[in-house]
Amino acid sequence: MSEYLIEGGVPINGTIRASGNKNAALPCLAAALLTGEPVTLRNIPDIEDVQVMLEVYAALGGTVENPSPNVYRLCLNNFRSSEIPPEQARKIRASILFAGPLLARTGKVVLPPPGGDVIGRRRLDTHFLALTELGAKVRSNGAFIFTAKTLKGADIFLDEASVTGTENAVMAAVLARGQTILTNAASEPHVQDLCRMLVAMGARIEGIGSNILTINGVKKLSGCDFEIGADFMEVGSFIGLAAATGGDLRIEGIRPQDLRPAKTAFGKLGIVWAQEETSIHVPKNQAMEVNCDLGGMIPKIDDAPWPGFPPDLTSIVTVVATQVKGTVLIHEKMFESRMFFVDKLIGMGARIVLCDPHRAVVTGPSRLTGSELHSPDVRAGMAMIIAAMCARGKSVIRNVYQIERGYENLVERLSSLGASIVRSK
Repeated sequence: MSEYLIEGGVPINGTIRASGNKNAALPCLAAALLTGEPVTLRNIPDIEDVQVMLEVYAALGGTVENPSPNVYRLCLNNFRSSEIPPEQARKIRASILFAGPLLARTGKVVLPPPGGDVIGRRRLDTHFLALTELGAKVRSNGAFIFTAKTLKGADIFLDEASVTGTENAVMAAVLARGQTILTNAASEPHVQDLCRMLVAMGARIEGIGSNILTINGVKKLSGCDFEIGADFMEVGSFIGLAAATGGDLRIEGIRPQDLRPAKTAFGKLGIVWAQEETSIHVPKNQAMEVNCDLGGMIPKIDDAPWPGFPPDLTSIVTVVATQVKGTVLIHEKMFESRMFFVDKLIGMGARIVLCDPHRAVVTGPSRLTGSELHSPDVRAGMAMIIAAMCARGKSVIRNVYQIERGYENLVERLSSLGASIVRSK
């Protein structure tokens, strides 16, 4: 099994370009199933999750071309199957995103239970609710089997603002008969990218960026040429890495509006950056001191559905907080197992009290010491890299497959910034 060997105590310096948004790439790849015409997607990150999605697309009968880096041309005229291959389904949770498009195009989906990160109970109920409201029937015999002779528009209130649940509902509704109103919809930048792609294909969607989407179904969608936005989760990770190591970093190719929630949260840790039109500069010599609430009260950083602070950055701010003077409460409200990785930080010397599965009190700064670590999920894995890079001595991080599911060419890019990191085969 591959692992990272990291020598800590080296500030990162230089310029890096943000990769395409992983969480936009995956639903956009699934959405290519909605038409028999060619679809070109640009700024697709070269990561493991994308490759798994492309394997599923090909297994269903599609053709995949990669004419240049980060560009894919897809086309599927005749379906070979409506069943998601079990091996690929087990690898990533995003396999469920094929349910809506397959149901809309073929009237049937066989979906083995999806895999993905181990960060707590991740419900599928919202997907089932939305698709059954549109006219699908669902049964289970070890796999989930969706069938529908005709999808019909409906007035749907989602029981939670699920990102992938919203995406599946929208992809099914664009080819349904009549109007669908989707209330309590997720509105993250990656959901917006998917909706913009569908509009470019001829879909009729109103309310993009809000939590109420109105979709008027069309009979057919065309191909398109679409570029997804930057991965603001990756950008947030690099901001944290620069600050924690005392480095100086410029990040290019970003959408500044996507960083507004992160700017507020990092600001509570005394971390700021200069913003330009499509880039930011994270300078060295940050304050790195907790900004207390009024009356000197301990501040809280908590996640929430968009436009709240993204849950995928909770792991990042937790490790960064270990290098900041003062005390802060980290409250992860959305996934009950995401904070369990902090025991590894404690073993490295961090002063953290894990109050319960959702809350941790972090007091810094702490001098971390290199350690042997195991990555449980994409973002906690990146947090461990940050911890290792600001620690004294050497660290080994195992199960790096989980990290590489979400970060493109990470070792090469970090090495270009001066990081002492090697990937063993």
